[in-house]
Amino acid sequence: MAQATNSSSLTDTHLIDDLGLSHVAIVATEWNDKIVRELINGCESVLHKFGSSIIDKIIVPGAFELPFACQRIWRHYQQQEVKPEAIIAFGAVIRGGTPHFDYVCKAVTDGIVQLNLSLPIPVIFGVLTLDTDAQAWERLGGIHGHKGEEAALAALKMIKMCRIKP
Repeated sequence: MAQATNSSSLTDTHLIDDLGLSHVAIVATEWNDKIVRELINGCESVLHKFGSSIIDKIIVPGAFELPFACQRIWRHYQQQEVKPEAIIAFGAVIRGGTPHFDYVCKAVTDGIVQLNLSLPIPVIFGVLTLDTDAQAWERLGGIHGHKGEEAALAALKMIKMCRIKP
């Protein structure tokens, strides 16, 4: 199993040190709100550290609704002067006793992929897919790093890439 220490480049920030002001939107789920709140807290701390502006934050019922909300955010800002340069989608899906977990995880993953292929900005996949609640905390500052912070860094790195290679 991969550990945060096996991927030190995830937290390498030298490529984004000179990024300047960037604009990010966050879409998050109500389900598993304690976990999702911690993802957002980690994300916001990194974005603020690099001087990024969170121009919108939308809460949706569950992970299945994340792709739709991300698309709506982009459409809302399309005609505005300030637009998000990346959208980060946060959620936590915990396996239960039915196949529902598999359907939701596949749908949200496929939806985010489609957005990345159709929108002119990156949509960062910040959805934890877990077998247990305890696994979430391993990914929120434990042995597997902090996935909210990593999502913010991924967004900033993608914004930088898009500015260099439009």
